[in-house]
Amino acid sequence: MTITLPAGTITIAGKTVSRLGFGTMRLTGPGIWGDPADRATALTVLRQAVHTYGITHIDTADAYGPHTVEHLIRDALHPYPERVLIATKVGLARPAPDTWVPHGHPVYLRACVEASLRRLGMDRLELCYLHRIDPDVPLPDQIGTLQALKDEGKIGHIGLSKVTPEQIRTVTNDITVAAVQNVLNMSGDRHDTALELCRDLSIPYVPYRPLDAGTLARQRHIDEGLNWLLRLGNHVAPIPGTSSPEHLRQLVTVVTGGQL
Repeated sequence: MTITLPAGTITIAGKTVSRLGFGTMRLTGPGIWGDPADRATALTVLRQAVHTYGITHIDTADAYGPHTVEHLIRDALHPYPERVLIATKVGLARPAPDTWVPHGHPVYLRACVEASLRRLGMDRLELCYLHRIDPDVPLPDQIGTLQALKDEGKIGHIGLSKVTPEQIRTVTNDITVAAVQNVLNMSGDRHDTALELCRDLSIPYVPYRPLDAGTLARQRHIDEGLNWLLRLGNHVAPIPGTSSPEHLRQLVTVVTGGQL
């Protein structure tokens, strides 16, 4: 059976994937902490995203849980279909629920990558984002660590998350940036000057919180919110997330015109 990729296709980290991705942050407990209330449903959502609806861009992070979602992804999807891109992020410590602290020390970043490889059951992270730039660590040290891991074959491509145009320009002077992930939605975060820069530099732009953390969750607003993002440029690839199979179906329906 041939499955149409939702919202068309985009090339990210050298792989052609569905332009509608799936963000996995909500597959945890309250405060993005610990296990989901219903682990079986979380696994079902992941499997349906890939095998039922054809989403081939799955976004996660070691900070989700922390570690919870990487385990879920492996349990739900491993061995991973060749068509699927699993992107993860490192560089945020989680000392408590709802608490996120940038941690870009080279030793920590290297340990995070090694741990994500084990949790996901991979030999290489196809796309690994620096989750946040740590203001207390020189940026070249943070990027240099990820580049060294790429040179060692443990990372395939490097991305940036929550960055300014100036930071993007600085990093792209030294390495190839495979994707930029910033918050953007038609509710509370409608403007990001990095959007145009990414277009000019041919960098895929991955909006996180595309439905403003549920603010745009009603059916009509899902339609408006996702299609607004998709119209901003062919380089835009939103990653809405949910822990509900029904909500997942709605997300796919609005970008496929109801053709599932």
